[in-house]
Amino acid sequence: MTHETKNSSQSRREFLNTTAGMALAAGLAGLTPRPTGAASSTPPPRPTPAKPRRIIIDTDPGVDDAMAIFLALRSPELKVEAITPVSGNVPLALTLPNALRLIEIAGHPEIPVAAGASVPLVRHLVTASYVHGNNGLGGVEFPEPKIKPVKETASEIIRRIVRENPGEITLVPIGPVTNIATALRSDPEIAKVIPAIVMMGGSISAGNITPAAEFNLYVDPEAARAVFDSGIPITMVGLDVTRKVLLMDEHVAKLAAAQNPVSQAAAKIMRNAIDTVRKIGIGNGSMMHDPLAVASMIDPEILTLRDYHIDIETEGEFTAGMTVAWAKGPVRVSPPMAEAGALPAERDTTFRPNCKVAVEVNPERFFNLLIPRLTQSS
Repeated sequence: MTHETKNSSQSRREFLNTTAGMALAAGLAGLTPRPTGAASSTPPPRPTPAKPRRIIIDTDPGVDDAMAIFLALRSPELKVEAITPVSGNVPLALTLPNALRLIEIAGHPEIPVAAGASVPLVRHLVTASYVHGNNGLGGVEFPEPKIKPVKETASEIIRRIVRENPGEITLVPIGPVTNIATALRSDPEIAKVIPAIVMMGGSISAGNITPAAEFNLYVDPEAARAVFDSGIPITMVGLDVTRKVLLMDEHVAKLAAAQNPVSQAAAKIMRNAIDTVRKIGIGNGSMMHDPLAVASMIDPEILTLRDYHIDIETEGEFTAGMTVAWAKGPVRVSPPMAEAGALPAERDTTFRPNCKVAVEVNPERFFNLLIPRLTQSS
């Protein structure tokens, strides 16, 4: 397993000196009660069902990210307002051109792509090129993209689009959530006008990068904690369901048989992805993590959701990035160390859901959506 790491350009001390960072630090130290992350009692209006759901895809392409982006761009139920690459599956130096390539292949060069964070908020970067290939797209070589990223950063474009369209823009992070946490830190008030976050990440059962943590939240636990504590309504599509949705040889054959650029590119990427997971011994098919999150916005019947209160572990040596899930109260934290002195004020242990977690999935229904969308004529 090869992990690439980079020194963070921002130290933990510098991060914690910001206003949002100080609030996060207090929560980590147990000095003050942290917000439960429960949604506001007066949420902003959602888009009407008659209109496409307007989304920003925050992504680290990534073989399954490619499938998710293709699905979103070929679904009239969704309108992609921007794509904001981040380091994750591979470094930003690869995820950014990959995002540009994917929208060119899909025939949507008009969609703005804004470069995001190259490193997590306070940690070294860990990648997963051993799964996603040396270039993030399964090792498949595509031409250099002709289009260029916009000058705005990911954080800037998220904040601008959300501010210009209050209550209309759903954020769809399918990688580490560093870009979204950065946007919230720069402008905390935008949380009030984001109607929803639909994310791929987390697990209420077991992790995939460690026994405790799913990869996206493991890469940047502090960012994940900031997002879950933001009060924005969250739908978490995690390993509990994505592990059950495997793209197999027969699906690749259908993709390859269709004569359109998207299906052809998807077939090449997924052929290599399946070969890789078999070679390294982690499965017989490719898990459709990210496309499942996108598909759930197109056909909500694919998933069964349940209310949970989710907290993100950030201090554990072996558990950082773990999604700690309560299905009911009381919501307790660990007692402080004895040398910490007097006990802090008693924490509110009331159960307040801050997340809808996908707990069941209909794989057949998912593939009956995914494959036709990618294979149909444009």
